[in-house]
Amino acid sequence: MRYQRPKGTADILPEESEKWHFVEETARLLFADYQYREIRTPLFENFEIFSRSAGDTSDVVTKEMYDFHDKGDRHVALRPEGTAGVVRAYVENKLYGPEHTKPYKAFYIGPMFRYERPQSGRQRQFHQIGVEAFGSDSPALDVEVIAMALAYFKQLGIDGLRVAVNSLGDTQSRADYRQALIDYLKPHYDELSADSQERLEKNPLRVLDSKEPEDQQFVADAPSILDYLTDEARSHFEQVKQLLDVLGIDYVVDPTMVRGLDYYNHTIFEVMVQSKALGHGYTTVCGGGRYSGLVKELGGPDDAGVGFAIGLERLMLLLADKGIEVPDGHQLDVYVVGIGDETNVETLKLVQAIRGFGFSANRDFLGRKPKAQFKSANKENASFVITIGQSELESRTAHFKSMVTSEEVSLPLDDLYTKFPEIYDKYIGE
Repeated sequence: MRYQRPKGTADILPEESEKWHFVEETARLLFADYQYREIRTPLFENFEIFSRSAGDTSDVVTKEMYDFHDKGDRHVALRPEGTAGVVRAYVENKLYGPEHTKPYKAFYIGPMFRYERPQSGRQRQFHQIGVEAFGSDSPALDVEVIAMALAYFKQLGIDGLRVAVNSLGDTQSRADYRQALIDYLKPHYDELSADSQERLEKNPLRVLDSKEPEDQQFVADAPSILDYLTDEARSHFEQVKQLLDVLGIDYVVDPTMVRGLDYYNHTIFEVMVQSKALGHGYTTVCGGGRYSGLVKELGGPDDAGVGFAIGLERLMLLLADKGIEVPDGHQLDVYVVGIGDETNVETLKLVQAIRGFGFSANRDFLGRKPKAQFKSANKENASFVITIGQSELESRTAHFKSMVTSEEVSLPLDDLYTKFPEIYDKYIGE
């Protein structure tokens, strides 16, 4: 039987994983500047964590969740997104306590799972980088989160970004708008898609997110939520726009935009870019917003939250499409060539000693001839090649060659064992 990876998953091989390490480490370094610290939550959670947070009418819960009953008959689900698990951890570990700085800032990096049709940049096991900040209602925090997302893309060398913002308002705003949408859509009930018919009474805002052609004509002429914002919600959104202007962040207001998960309110946003690798027109590469009731919904205090998530598969496609080179993090400093079986012990000792100084080193393990070993050194782009044969063993020396300058010298073995950093620094710049 020929075994293959499950549909909708991918093997990230070493050549590619180095690129992933780079984009992940770039995120870690940048987020630290904003005082975000990494949190790691379980890959699976109690099913209700996601059904209560995402909403029982969302596609994530109704169509895409990988959920099952375990051997203890507990209903669990593989996480389809990162926010709900972080909120659960925030509540369970009492991270809202007075000993913790507010807002409490965290970020996560890891795999998520959704059962959907696999396509370019969208897998059933996919990966996200996300941030969450809890405990502040300030519009300035919304803007900081947006600015941080843009700074991350800028550090990766991605330009031509488009920012779209909207407000879903507070509880009263949503209630008023919900009724206005129902009143508008009900006369067209028979013309809506089956999914939208089902959502009409339960969560009519989800109809606005429909991609079905029969729904698009009604979405285009639907009332705008911005006309139903309370004074408080309107004030929050106006401050967000003013602060974006102050920071010089270009944006558009898109009153038809809704997020795919039901926990969002007030500010929502998307960062989009044009890339043939991701589709026609502008495609979303980052999405997020504020979720003021989610912490309370999962048993904690009434702390507000705001954050975003970036899909790594789509990000890697975008980097490749824009021709952005990722630094090589796998540079080989030294290749040690051994001539003859009698050098086996010495070459093993030497590569291990060089590694002990913090340098990368390699040698042959296949019993190959010197010519083949030199080819390997070239193929692996070694900065230096050290050669040891019978005569070198007898004289306790080694042949040391710079592959950059082609300079060759004979050095005492003892110096290589005890002074390699100084030797490296001396010859690396020559």
